[in-house]
Amino acid sequence: MSETAPLVLDVGLVLLLAAFLGWVARRLGLPAATGYLAAGLAVSPFTPGYVADREQISLLADIGVVILLFEVGIEVDVRKLGKTLRSLFWIVPAQVLLTTALSAAALSLVGVSTPGALLIGLGIAFSSSVVIVNITRSKRRTTNKETEQALLGWSVIQDIAGVSLAAVLIALTGAESTQPIVAILQLVIFCALVIGAAQIVPHVLRALQWERDLFLIVSVAVGLAIASAGAVFFGVPMALAAFVAGLAISDNQEMADARTALLPFRDVFAVLFFVAVGSLINPFEIGPALPYAALMVGLVLFAKVLPAYVLARVSKTPARAGQLAIGLGQVGEFSFVLAAVGQAEGLISGEVFTGILCAVLLTIPLSSVLVRTAGVRHRT
Repeated sequence: MSETAPLVLDVGLVLLLAAFLGWVARRLGLPAATGYLAAGLAVSPFTPGYVADREQISLLADIGVVILLFEVGIEVDVRKLGKTLRSLFWIVPAQVLLTTALSAAALSLVGVSTPGALLIGLGIAFSSSVVIVNITRSKRRTTNKETEQALLGWSVIQDIAGVSLAAVLIALTGAESTQPIVAILQLVIFCALVIGAAQIVPHVLRALQWERDLFLIVSVAVGLAIASAGAVFFGVPMALAAFVAGLAISDNQEMADARTALLPFRDVFAVLFFVAVGSLINPFEIGPALPYAALMVGLVLFAKVLPAYVLARVSKTPARAGQLAIGLGQVGEFSFVLAAVGQAEGLISGEVFTGILCAVLLTIPLSSVLVRTAGVRHRT
């Protein structure tokens, strides 16, 4: 027990610090996520003072992302999405391809290798599902129901299209031995197995509906097990696997109850995602990485936000186009996976990787604040 006490202390201190800095951020008119990022920077090995166990924080952050996206998947009504937001099924893949192409071209011009530029370009095309969920749940939000539904739907399709493209890119760059067709086939098989699980899980939960402790345990375990199985056996990123699992088993009252049971876990663990991101940043490497950070922020604006706005307007998506585009205007969590692959294979430099982290620090609070401002003129 004494051996694990320091690890438990880490979690307690980190959560307390994150809560305090999140409170400060809100008093300054910033999203709480800004405070959580600052907490990660404060307990990182690159800053003086207390150093938290980054591996443990990252593990808990992964659990938080899985629970968060599993819960969001349960909430999203796929049939309603297909009826009211059918245009998303073509404009989102178009946005992913356009953002990837424009970003890769710009990064190639500043000396990044073509494979590295493609990986980073695709990373920029992704938005953060965690941030988007926070935008649609914030008490200060000015989004209407249609815009919130469009943001969540855009995020779902963006992840599916982006991960499929990522599987091809990673295989083509030689970063993994898996062939593109095999990677896509693995994703298809995983989806088929999840659909099979969707026929079983609701019956199990229905049998446990009067035993709340077991109901809660099974609800959490299903999300974690399906997501991790997708990653271990089928090469599907855990975040996407959790999302797909939630979507597949959402259409029943038992899963609606399970979503309610998951909410407290989601709120606590999701905080650790932002802390984990903040802990990766080395302040002493920021200076040389600033040009890349500025470029990537510019690409988020002109290669993602602007195309998303134009596509939403052209397709007449039932949402506030400006607010929708700004809500998508940050770098996503899957971008870290692509950037880490690129760095491990020597396709991108440490400065480029740090530039991505800096872009995260800038775009998350900016998009979270500006999306509220963009909606003010629409309010009645």
